[in-house]
Amino acid sequence: MHGSHATGSPYAPHTDEDRTAMLEAVGADSVEELFDVPADVAFDGRFDIDARTERETRRLVRSMLGRNDDLTELLGRGHYGYYIPSLVDHLADRSEFLTSYTQYQPEISQGFLQALFEYQSLLVELTGLAVANCSMYDAATALGEAATLADRVRDTTGNRVLVPELLREERRSTLENYVAGTDLEVETYPVDDGNVDLAALEERVDEEVVMLYAENPTVRGTIEENLTAVGDLADETDALFVLGSDPIALSLLERPADIGADVVVGDASVLGLPTSYGMGLGLFATREEYLRQVPGRLVGVSEDATDRRAFTLTLQTREQHIRRERATSNICTNQAWVALRTAMHAAVLGPTGMVDLAKRDVTRARDLAARLDDIVGVKAPVHDRHHVREFVARVDQPAGAIANDLERLGFAVHVLGDHEIQVCVAGVSDDRIDRFAEALEEVAR
Repeated sequence: MHGSHATGSPYAPHTDEDRTAMLEAVGADSVEELFDVPADVAFDGRFDIDARTERETRRLVRSMLGRNDDLTELLGRGHYGYYIPSLVDHLADRSEFLTSYTQYQPEISQGFLQALFEYQSLLVELTGLAVANCSMYDAATALGEAATLADRVRDTTGNRVLVPELLREERRSTLENYVAGTDLEVETYPVDDGNVDLAALEERVDEEVVMLYAENPTVRGTIEENLTAVGDLADETDALFVLGSDPIALSLLERPADIGADVVVGDASVLGLPTSYGMGLGLFATREEYLRQVPGRLVGVSEDATDRRAFTLTLQTREQHIRRERATSNICTNQAWVALRTAMHAAVLGPTGMVDLAKRDVTRARDLAARLDDIVGVKAPVHDRHHVREFVARVDQPAGAIANDLERLGFAVHVLGDHEIQVCVAGVSDDRIDRFAEALEEVAR
């Protein structure tokens, strides 16, 4: 007898005879010999979790969650909590989407594949680049993949990857991990008043540069004003020009393709996801000439045997599908369900809605900065630039003390230095912004 009746488990359909034959083949006396698990962490067959009714369990979980601080977050720096229309939850939570793993079988995945195709189409329209995948883990891993792509496609012996000195440490760390198995070396270039220091960058760019990376908006919320010049520098030395951004900002800012970007990376989960501080959705778009170098997978449109429009996974260059030496990436899965939510959120907003949201980010950040600048002991914004969503403010009092006082009043901000805090308006209601301004005025004296 085979299957769960013989083993007591529906997930391990092996009989005793099957297991004995396999153990003999590998020279082991028992299954336990195959694993080296220390005794102090080995499962002893007991969970030691007291049995509770559903009502008791809900009460326990509610009490534990109730211990979390209820703060209004003005944090930003890559994590933005926009309002998500309820339609996104209602549609994305359908069982056809939630239970789907990967859309290998197009005959039963047409709806999901079409949504992912629309997600790719959204990124193509926003970036002006011909190809977008669906999708990467997050912005940091997308940046790492861009570096390894540059290493593959640039015909040079160079190995330098240039990134701005203000690049978030988490993204820099992930990038370092990605290039650890290559000859690439990550180096930084200076910024001036929150934007690229062009003169300093010109001194650092040479024929050895494989990839040049910039962000718009920057991690400090400033709109980068020198992107065309940065693209020209990359073009002069045949370096790959990679730009970091996101769909909301891209709906308002100049298209990356128009300023010479070869690859666009970033976090697309500004649409469809609340702030999660870890989980994201990495976008990756590039030129058509690099089509077969794109990591992950692509959804394409074709026709079935009856000439009906059909969607399918058309290109998968990861190592599970082709010979390892030809694989472009070791990405194992992707963020398909999250990309689905992003596509849904974008569709609900529509083109004008996305532009309106981006414009609102500009005006609300500008207005709040002006309001904070009127407070004695505060200068905002620090950078004499246009901003999207967020800005840096200088405080006369120690920034850590200011942040602690704000936290006691129910607000969370980033501390950047001894006298700098960063404030983000994305997803924060107008009345809470008013209360934040009043709180800062109270603690900045």
